[in-house]
Amino acid sequence: MSKSVARVRAALDGAGVATEILEMPDSTRTAEDAARAAGCAVDQIAKSIIFRGQDTGHVVLFLTAGGNRVDPARASAVAGQPLGKADAVLIREETGFAIGGVAPVGHLKPVTAFFDPRLLDFDRVWAAAGTPRHIFAIAPNRLLDLTGARLADFTG
Repeated sequence: MSKSVARVRAALDGAGVATEILEMPDSTRTAEDAARAAGCAVDQIAKSIIFRGQDTGHVVLFLTAGGNRVDPARASAVAGQPLGKADAVLIREETGFAIGGVAPVGHLKPVTAFFDPRLLDFDRVWAAAGTPRHIFAIAPNRLLDLTGARLADFTG
């Protein structure tokens, strides 16, 4: 098991979340790929979209339904600071994950996070588990609690 997947497993276990982390035969890098692999609707994929806070210099995580797009202006408004592109180095440094496998839990450093209300329309959502081929299922309310994210309208 990779170090990234092990961190996600530890975070889930530590929170008492009993779920299986699945390794898929093909990439789950995009929401469409992940939905195909999980056999679910694209909006049941909890995408991890990362920006760099221009004021803080730290990553800001937006967990959004797979079919939604994060609106940069709305995202900046809910984050309370202008947001810019987070490069792969910053993402890896603060979350411990590579782009395409950023999990909503198991980050190396505390991460400010926001949660798309659309995800709450489902009994179960799927999220990246640390690599572009690993995913796990979880109740969206549980994911919201586990991440400490704030429910916010940031899509457009």
